[in-house]
Amino acid sequence: QVQLVESGGGLVQAGGSLRLSCAASGRTFSSYTMAWFRQAPGKERELVAAITSGGSTNYAVSVKGRFSISRDNAKNTVYLQMNSLKPEDTAVYYCAARTRLTGDYNYWGQGTQVTVSS
Repeated sequence: QVQLVESGGGLVQAGGSLRLSCAASGRTFSSYTMAWFRQAPGKERELVAAITSGGSTNYAVSVKGRFSISRDNAKNTVYLQMNSLKPEDTAVYYCAARTRLTGDYNYWGQGTQVTVSS
């Protein structure tokens, strides 16, 4: 069983920055693919960014160049640095882990609210 606990959300003005953190349990965190998803009111959940065990990353087109995902395996933590925030980035952000080589993300955090005011 893997537990994920997000932190770092809040209210920020457009153009500002936030850093989200996700602390994970589990002895083999370094082998997990980790990701951040978000869900805005009335919209489907979407992948924001992901990072593999080897450090490869991918981003949604809408956040590329503004957001950066990273991980610290010594701390069992994954981060999402969000810069140049826009009102359309407002959503609940979820941390997710995929502990198997293939398939869906199988562990999820409880979510943290990010609100960007114009």
